[in-house]
Amino acid sequence: MLNLTIKIEAGDLYDYMLMHSYHSPAGILGSTFGAVLIIFAFATEQWMFLVLGAVMLLYLPWTLFIRSRRQILSNSSFQEPLQYTLDEEGLTISQGTEEAKMAWEDMHKAVSTGRSIILYTSRVNATIFPRRQLGEQKTAVIEMISTHMSPAKVKIRS
Repeated sequence: MLNLTIKIEAGDLYDYMLMHSYHSPAGILGSTFGAVLIIFAFATEQWMFLVLGAVMLLYLPWTLFIRSRRQILSNSSFQEPLQYTLDEEGLTISQGTEEAKMAWEDMHKAVSTGRSIILYTSRVNATIFPRRQLGEQKTAVIEMISTHMSPAKVKIRS
């Protein structure tokens, strides 16, 4: 059993939003189209396409940055640390008097970024474990997730 206390900050939420958005079909398509517009601008010397491509490439990260800051400030669940318990049965999340339990078999997938380990509890909802807050428990968290979830669902880099 692992007990963790995690306080999600705006940078942690931004990291999750970036990873989630750029791994979706819309994120990939938008980035590709923006890059193609920039290449087209240099090939044809029509600089309006350079501006359009730059806007397409910069719009998503900027809006996600603003949204992560706004969400941290407006969502009361981000104001206090969350208590996580990872055990043989699954994940328990508690804060104050509220508690939610999820079984390992109900988890959608587990991925990582340079900043976080992300455990998807559904296709769009996730639990974020910032690496800097895990400290020495990082390896134990990765082992717990890898042991209890199907290898096909786990894509975590140490």
